[in-house]
Amino acid sequence: MDRPAAGASYQRFPRVRIRELRDDYAKFELRDTDASMANALRRVMIAEVPTVAIDLVEIEVNSSVLNDEFIAHRLGLIPLTSAAAMQMRFSRECDACDGDGSCEYCSVEFHLAARAESDQTLEVTSNDLRSNDPKVCPVDQARAYQQALSGSDFDPNTGDQRQLRRGQELRLRAIARKGIGKDHAKWSPAATVTFMYEPDIRINEELMETLTLDEKRSWVESSPTKVFAIDPITQQVKVAEAEEYTYDDEVIKKAEAMGKPGLVEINAKEDSFIFTVETTGAITAYELIMNAITVLRQKLDAVRLQDDDGDLGELGAHLGGP
Repeated sequence: MDRPAAGASYQRFPRVRIRELRDDYAKFELRDTDASMANALRRVMIAEVPTVAIDLVEIEVNSSVLNDEFIAHRLGLIPLTSAAAMQMRFSRECDACDGDGSCEYCSVEFHLAARAESDQTLEVTSNDLRSNDPKVCPVDQARAYQQALSGSDFDPNTGDQRQLRRGQELRLRAIARKGIGKDHAKWSPAATVTFMYEPDIRINEELMETLTLDEKRSWVESSPTKVFAIDPITQQVKVAEAEEYTYDDEVIKKAEAMGKPGLVEINAKEDSFIFTVETTGAITAYELIMNAITVLRQKLDAVRLQDDDGDLGELGAHLGGP
């Protein structure tokens, strides 16, 4: 099987085609580019697209069984709706609050107050957090609100949970700030981002016809991911799910073991990639893709702003570096 040649270069006019799109899932094609651009887009989606996450917690009262640090850590990992994150300021760059991250332009304030008054255990979840900005709230809270509007059922006891017994109390104030996954994983909007070369699979029909039906079945079953199938009417072997191929070469080895080398030819399309994206819910999959493209464009524009002498001062300023 041919692999992309090392150092291969292509004229770059990338095209994107969405195959499947849901709120937290997307599958799309990236064509007419090479692996460096595909991997750059993947890394930007994971580590460079900003979201909002809790970054400072002030515990006022905590008589639960969990210590303050544990609660603060769990609060930081709660995904918050972050559709407005691209328009917010990084706290370190905010001139409205001198960079301390406590103003309306760079932060969102949350409060939580819960006390168990009865003998029944009180479940405290992310739905008990109260935000001073309706655009930024726990993802589960936003989903509960949307499903309540649509009239469908929703389990309120979701998200980060802690339990309070009678007389126990938890009261705190939290500050959420804009950040990126490169600084801390809690700011990453991506649960999973993967890409693969699109496979180009060609069966040698003449050589395939020399096989008996049992041999065809044996060859088809040698693929661990069921890429091939036998047509029940014509008894011909066909490609059923090309994208299920994992470049394991099992069918090629099987063909050689049967004395039929060249039975199938499988190549990776060097300029075509299939992406699978799953989000944490902080932003939709569509927003993740579009924001990643925006951030990548900004980075490429910054490179073009370099002086011919290679001075990186302007580049560092453009990227917000030191």
